[in-house]
Amino acid sequence: MNSGKKTAIFCDFDGTITLSDNIVAIMKHFKPDGIEAIMKDTIEQNISLREGVGAMFALLPSSQKDEIVEFVLGQAGIREGFAAFLEYVRSEGIEFNVTSGGMDFFIEPLLAPFHIPQERVYCNGADFSGERIRIEWPHPCQPPCENGCGMCKTTVIRSFPSDEYNRILIGDSLTDFEGAKIADLVYSRSILTDKCVELGVDHVPFTTFYDIIEDMKQKQSQGVL
Repeated sequence: MNSGKKTAIFCDFDGTITLSDNIVAIMKHFKPDGIEAIMKDTIEQNISLREGVGAMFALLPSSQKDEIVEFVLGQAGIREGFAAFLEYVRSEGIEFNVTSGGMDFFIEPLLAPFHIPQERVYCNGADFSGERIRIEWPHPCQPPCENGCGMCKTTVIRSFPSDEYNRILIGDSLTDFEGAKIADLVYSRSILTDKCVELGVDHVPFTTFYDIIEDMKQKQSQGVL
């Protein structure tokens, strides 16, 4: 990394900021008919993430919106140290972005206490005007990505030029791995750590956001951030 550049963070939401994957939790809790086959095809990559997630939510009636939000707010949980981490990056003038494959209708209420500017939250939308929930995709893949991501994390990261920014990715799953390949620094947990080890991508494992604060402070003292 280059200490002369600006620094931007791209942080996953489900399983990273929150303690659990909210989409998986929603589907397991509400168990709409037909969900097992769609989840299997999505996990096995027989269909794209965009196709799979869209099909999953299309199984749920729009009338369940409030019930779904209440469920997510009751079970999600915020990872330890997140508020302190936001305070730290703000004090250092580091730009913080949320990059999530989740939906605005449950992300926004969970993040509301942290006052993150709306334009710094990249996620999918949801339309409840019809009988069934319809997912909207305001941040689709742009070349060179053709993976059908839905919310394309690599496209968002590439919009911050590498010659101007140190790009830091924080994540936990396979959906973060393509972004990890192009980031300057990766903080990982869970499956993302395993994948980084397997394919030799440099990474720093973490459990809480306090771990990330400590590592970033150390890198700052060494003049590499």
